[in-house]
Amino acid sequence: MTDIDRLPAEIRSPEPGSVALVTGANSGIGLETARQLLGHGLTVWIGARDLEKGEQVAADLGPAAHAVQLDVMDTASIAAAANRVGELDILVNNAGVNPGGEDIDGTTLQQLRTAYETNVFGVVSVTQAFLPALRRSLHPRIVTVSSGTGSLTWSSSPNPQFDWERAKGGGLAYRSSKTAVNAVTMLTAQALGDRFKVNAIAPGLRRTNLIAGMSVGGDPTEAATGVVRLALLPDDGPTGALWSWDGNRAPW
Repeated sequence: MTDIDRLPAEIRSPEPGSVALVTGANSGIGLETARQLLGHGLTVWIGARDLEKGEQVAADLGPAAHAVQLDVMDTASIAAAANRVGELDILVNNAGVNPGGEDIDGTTLQQLRTAYETNVFGVVSVTQAFLPALRRSLHPRIVTVSSGTGSLTWSSSPNPQFDWERAKGGGLAYRSSKTAVNAVTMLTAQALGDRFKVNAIAPGLRRTNLIAGMSVGGDPTEAATGVVRLALLPDDGPTGALWSWDGNRAPW
């Protein structure tokens, strides 16, 4: 694995007929990622729990966008989606939840289960289901949307990525699930080897529906640009790392 501090400036031009799947693509970072991948000439599958919403998004995005029902907590749904999509070059694991809860005293086991079942087990289940198709690709890419709040390095010392003093000990369910996502990313990259490019991204705080009513944060389009850079890495690009949305390497 290449140990670099910043992503290469260039991206790979996908071959005609290249296919991507984005989970949770009917809104937020997922929607903007799908839009940008379409702009690079890919066929993009819009993974959505609610097929009707996914179909509306696909219709809005154009003829190269297709909707597929995909609930990352439902193994039957995942298997059906893998069967329908068929060939695949790029998998973007974007779907995720923040079930609430705060520190060890203020988080329920149900909140922890919800966070891990969606953010961790969902990523593993979807990745496993689509691995056969990705192995047939000439340029397989897996990008998982993680969080800088899941970085143990950033979480254990003052840093400019978030309000460390305010965040200390909080967000147990969500943040620890993203720490687990980071570990899954690293170990998956090691298992699949350098032909695959398997990376995670810390998108920064964005205006999405991750938290109901959240109106603060940056533009999801900016974060999606970082996702697309990882999805279109050149064949000599890095694998097995966590990256900030702006292309800088982030610590585990």
